[in-house]
Amino acid sequence: MAAAALTREGGEDAFRRLFRFYRQRDASDLRGVVDFSAPGGQVFRSQLSISSVSDQDAYRAGLRPVSQWKAYGLSGYPGFIFIPNPFLPGCQHHWVKQCLKLYPEKPNVCNLDLHMAPEKTTDLWGQSKEQLRRKGSSKWEPRSLLEKLRWVTLGYHYNWDTKKYSANHHTPFPSDLAFLSEQVAGACGFRGFQAQAGILNYYHFDSSLGIHVDESELDHSQPLLSFSFGQSSIFLLGGLKREEAPTAMFMHSGDIMVMSGFSRLLYHAVPRVLPNPEGRALPSCLDQALSSDLPAGSVIERSSDEDWQVCAKYLQSSRINMTIRQVLAEGQKFPEESGTNGKGQAPSEESHHENSKAKRHKPNTV
Repeated sequence: MAAAALTREGGEDAFRRLFRFYRQRDASDLRGVVDFSAPGGQVFRSQLSISSVSDQDAYRAGLRPVSQWKAYGLSGYPGFIFIPNPFLPGCQHHWVKQCLKLYPEKPNVCNLDLHMAPEKTTDLWGQSKEQLRRKGSSKWEPRSLLEKLRWVTLGYHYNWDTKKYSANHHTPFPSDLAFLSEQVAGACGFRGFQAQAGILNYYHFDSSLGIHVDESELDHSQPLLSFSFGQSSIFLLGGLKREEAPTAMFMHSGDIMVMSGFSRLLYHAVPRVLPNPEGRALPSCLDQALSSDLPAGSVIERSSDEDWQVCAKYLQSSRINMTIRQVLAEGQKFPEESGTNGKGQAPSEESHHENSKAKRHKPNTV
C-alpha cells in the first residue's frame, strides 16, 4: 500500500503502520515525504523573532544572522518550526566533533556504560580514531567503540526506572551547546530558554528511533530543540494519539526542528536513515571551510584536519542528532521523592528514551 493511502487511513495505531512502511529498506515511494528544501502544499513560512538575537551572538554560535534564516511551519501542527540549515560554512564541524570527541566523555552517560567497565569508556575517541580513519567499505569490519555509541545524556540525566529527572543526577551542561540552543530558542520567540538536559542520538543506516513522546520534563511551556548532522533521515510527526497518522518529512544535515506549544507533546519517530540526496559520501555543506576569522567570544573551535578526517569517515554512514530541552521552569524545583535515593539509573540499551516500550534505537525495531 502506498504511503499516501496509509497516511489517509486512521484507526488503531495508524502511526505504527506508516512507521513500518518507511522502515522497509525497499520503500522507494518517498513522494509523500515533505521536503523543506522545496516547500509547498501544507508548508508555510514562519516568522522568526529577528530582534531577539544579535548578529554577533548568532555568529558566536556559528549561525548566520537570523534575518537570513528561512523558517517553516506545517498546517495542523501549531508550534512546529523547521529551520533548514542556518549554520555558517564550516561550523557544523564543531558540533559533530563535540558529539564524537567531547560530549561522550565522563561524567556524561552513554549506552556503553551499561556493559563496560568505567575505565573502558573514558576515551572513546582515543580508542576509535585510528580504526575509524583506516575503515574501509566492508560491513564485515569490526566496529569501533564510537560506532557502537547509540546515545549520550547531558545535564539532568533521565532516570529510566522512575521515568523522571532528579536534582541529584546532574552533570554540568556543555556551555557551547547551551549558548547555541539559547540563540535558536530566542530566534523562535523563546527568550530565556535554559538548556538543562540533552540526549544525543547516534544513527547508522540500519538504525531507527521508535514512536514516543518527550513529556518527562516538568516544564512543557519551553520548546524541544532538535539538531541534525550527517546523513539524512525521515522524521514522522504525529498527533496526541497513535491513532492519528503522522506526517513524514526529510531532515538533512544542519537542519533544526523546534517543537513547542501544541506540537511539544506529539508522538514522533525516526523510522529510517537515508544517504544524503546529493549522492555524495557527505552532503556538500560539510565540505565547506570555516572562516579564517572567528568573532570574539565564539563558542566554535576550529577542528584539526586529523580530527575532521575521523569525523567525516564516521558520518559517511551515520547521522548525529542532538535534542535539547529545559526541564524546570524558572524558580521551579523537583518534587520531594520518598523511597528513592534520587540517583538516576542507567536504562536498558533498548529503552533509552522516555515513555514508550517501542523506543528502541537499534536495527529492526518497531
